[in-house]
Amino acid sequence: MSQVAKFMTRGVRSMSPGDTLQCAAQAMEELDVGAIPVCDGERVVGIVTDRDITVRGVAPGLPIGSTPISEVMTEGVEYCFEDESIEEAREQMQSAQIRRLPVLDRQKRLVGILALGDVAAKVDSDQAGEALADISEPAEPDRSGDSAASGAAGGGSASEHASRMA
Repeated sequence: MSQVAKFMTRGVRSMSPGDTLQCAAQAMEELDVGAIPVCDGERVVGIVTDRDITVRGVAPGLPIGSTPISEVMTEGVEYCFEDESIEEAREQMQSAQIRRLPVLDRQKRLVGILALGDVAAKVDSDQAGEALADISEPAEPDRSGDSAASGAAGGGSASEHASRMA
């Protein structure tokens, strides 16, 4: 059975909990990734995603240049070990409904990241398809309240939409 180490991406960039949202966003743009592990020294303490920055940082109006990642990151991160089987990691991704797992050595130091794309490209496309189907359950957003961003479909405010329709 193949181990995670064979399929993971090595040399993964990590951020510190005190780094700013802007710094994290710039690193994501530079690396063309949507998630970066957050480490306190050698220990993984969270993960920050582009969605964390947008929904937990930008939407409530936090200043991106001074807000630390620790205020928006996801804590209690799922992870796997480099010597685990790829099947165990895939099952963990399915169970937790996540697309990427930080990979640790047995001393719990970050050594890589395993993404669903790694499983798809390097393992078995049937396994990846099965994992993706289980991970990507349809969302049912709560649309019961209005926010400052709500408006008529197609953009613009409801009054602008009504005036265009008249």
